[in-house]
Amino acid sequence: MKITQIGTYGTQITKFGLVNCYLLREQDGFTLIDTGVAGEGPTILKAAQEAGAPIRRILLTHAHVDHIGSVDELKAALGEVSVVISARDARWLPKPPAQDLSLDPGEPQTPIRGGTPGCNTPPTHFVGDGELFGSLRCIATPGHTPGHFAFLDERDGTLYAGDAVGTLRGTTTVSGWAPWWFPVRATWHTPTALASVRKLNEFPIARIAAGHGRIVEGGNKALLAAIAAAETRPGK
Repeated sequence: MKITQIGTYGTQITKFGLVNCYLLREQDGFTLIDTGVAGEGPTILKAAQEAGAPIRRILLTHAHVDHIGSVDELKAALGEVSVVISARDARWLPKPPAQDLSLDPGEPQTPIRGGTPGCNTPPTHFVGDGELFGSLRCIATPGHTPGHFAFLDERDGTLYAGDAVGTLRGTTTVSGWAPWWFPVRATWHTPTALASVRKLNEFPIARIAAGHGRIVEGGNKALLAAIAAAETRPGK
């Protein structure tokens, strides 16, 4: 486990040098953004305890396995905790056979990619595009999944990007344009992912905290470089 402080409000928790989740300090405690893979519950709880505040809510960028893996164990440990996701990706959240991986009319009919095991914990709230959730501006960023969201802390400009972008080795890439050596190709529709990053760049972003990779300062400059790189070659 690696712990990295992000300005005044954020803490990055990294497992295996690759998978990130985040503790965001609010007035009543922490919002946990994503939960990593299964088995990370004790690590996350220890980080919150050492930081001196309880986890009040779990906010999910999307429903892939490396972002919801520890939801159930954290819910069991925390008891009364909110679990929040978009209504669109909430359809992926239950375990089969209740899970719904179908595509809507009007969505690109590209096969779903990435691990979707689901979990037993139902969501308590659905975020909407533009909603202010605590200190976080919720931004719909479909592409990696149909219901992917990113979250912008308006206090300090930190973008909790989920998998809308990656920042592996400090280079920001649009979802679907990961480096050749990155083994996971889990983006559903790359043109939509690119459109979502263009949308993100309309916001004032100081730094990027992604689901995979290190913290990148100079957020808008990094997004512009990622957009330009994606425009020069097809998505993966």
